[in-house]
Amino acid sequence: MVEGSRKPDAQRKPDTGVAGKRDPHEKLGTYRSKRDFARTPEPPGPATARPATAKTGQRRFVVQRHRARRLHYDLRFEIDGVLVSWAVPNGPTLDPAKKRLAVHVEDHPIEYLEFEGVIPRGEYGGGDVIVWDIGTWEPHATDDPAAAVASGEFHADVTGHKLAGRLVLIRRGGGRKPYSSSGEQEQWLLLHKDDEFAVRGWDPEDHPRSALSGRTNDEVKADPDRLWRSDLPPDQAAVELKPASHAISYPVVSDDELAALDELGANGRWDVFGRQLRLTNLDKEIFPGRAGEPAVTKRELISYAARISPVILPYLTGRPLNMHRFPGGASQSGFWHKQLPDHAPDWVPRWRNPEAREGRTTTYLVIDEPAALVWAVNFGALEWHAWTAPAADPHHPSYALIDIDPGSATSWDDVLTLARLHRTALEHVGVRAAPKLTGQRGIQIWIPVEPGLTFEDTRVWVEQLSKAIGAVVPELVSWKWDVHSRAGLARLDYTQNVSNKTLVAPYSPRPAPSAPVSAPISWDELDDPGLAPDRYTIRTVLDRIGQRGDLFRPALGPGQKLPAVR
Repeated sequence: MVEGSRKPDAQRKPDTGVAGKRDPHEKLGTYRSKRDFARTPEPPGPATARPATAKTGQRRFVVQRHRARRLHYDLRFEIDGVLVSWAVPNGPTLDPAKKRLAVHVEDHPIEYLEFEGVIPRGEYGGGDVIVWDIGTWEPHATDDPAAAVASGEFHADVTGHKLAGRLVLIRRGGGRKPYSSSGEQEQWLLLHKDDEFAVRGWDPEDHPRSALSGRTNDEVKADPDRLWRSDLPPDQAAVELKPASHAISYPVVSDDELAALDELGANGRWDVFGRQLRLTNLDKEIFPGRAGEPAVTKRELISYAARISPVILPYLTGRPLNMHRFPGGASQSGFWHKQLPDHAPDWVPRWRNPEAREGRTTTYLVIDEPAALVWAVNFGALEWHAWTAPAADPHHPSYALIDIDPGSATSWDDVLTLARLHRTALEHVGVRAAPKLTGQRGIQIWIPVEPGLTFEDTRVWVEQLSKAIGAVVPELVSWKWDVHSRAGLARLDYTQNVSNKTLVAPYSPRPAPSAPVSAPISWDELDDPGLAPDRYTIRTVLDRIGQRGDLFRPALGPGQKLPAVR
């Protein structure tokens, strides 16, 4: 961040906003004509634009790093109630030796100033956007910056988080030629004066994080904090995507607690997360290793459960858990265990099913705290399957589930083809979803849905979507229920949308060598040639989270209506 403040070269009069000015509403005509606000989360701009400098008395600027068809930076200055804008392919710089191409584009509404999110693919400018820099600016040697832009030479002293000093924009060819609403794009040159703020060799790509959120484009694309609702007034258009439950701060296991686990013998008591847990058979090999890798012990799995708990708990909290237990380790057959045993400590969270029939499960484990997950792992639960519906409302799911279940003849490329088709279909109907690897051979997709939908609602909708996709590639898909009747083809299993039927939780281990996990991915990773369904293990996924964040967080966003599938 640039420290210190600039002294202006001369006292300037305030911009009166009258001489030679177009109406701000008129200025946004080109912007509106290029966008379908029924689909894009961008702000449409107010019916009557206003001079937004009135609140602070300072003009503002923003630079947005925008990955559309190509990466570019959008440089925008607040002038007369709109954001006068240039697209800069290589980005602005502090290096006075560099001259950048800057394409003069349409004015944008003031509400776009802090827009950080995703514009749907297929819309004008579709891609992801971060606020790369933001701050204030002053015009140099003019009291009429709009006239300076119109004349083809514009000087601005900027004070941002990254940029500082004088930026100069010069239209190539010169002359009086205002931006054409017919779509003609003027080419300008952008340069930085060789002043006290200049830094030779300075490259914007060395500073990729947002000045507002500290996140990269990848992180914002995977998990946008806000969307713009174009059907609402601009001052109400920012819709928060994080539910209140996500704001819960879960405790993180300390280095001292992990060291104490390492020092325990084969059996012992571990004080962690404010609980004392009795652990057994810590040196037992639970997962065989892949070629060249050591086996995974129960101690290592328990350590993973403790470290992943603050990430995974938002997907488990408040939901009954079906435990897939492997007491003999992943090399032996496992079994489903739903009933919480009587010997479970009193502090372990649980849910008693008031509708349980005689002989069926009456009490379920609920992972409402990190220590409960550690307890479950010590009990032999290698896989964690939380209900699709919360215990508080068990007949209404939070998610619609898509399960791409490969057959014996289904290749990984076939799975990717089916996943990409789902990506395209979901984008087409405007539905937000979160994909993840199964950790075995398939891919699963979770869609957060609005409250009140039944399992039948979600099952019917997923069936319609999946059958529309299956019709495109009938040679890859079978709709037969019996696996032996599918001729080795994949099944798009919409029947997972049933009460008390579950898919494996994100980040849960799977019973295979080296303990692969059901790892969330970004949609773009479907095009990564190195992607594999069991690519990430309990030994590697934590580093991935440290680098990329929790890519499954879009599943925690607000529920959505399920639109008609056409």
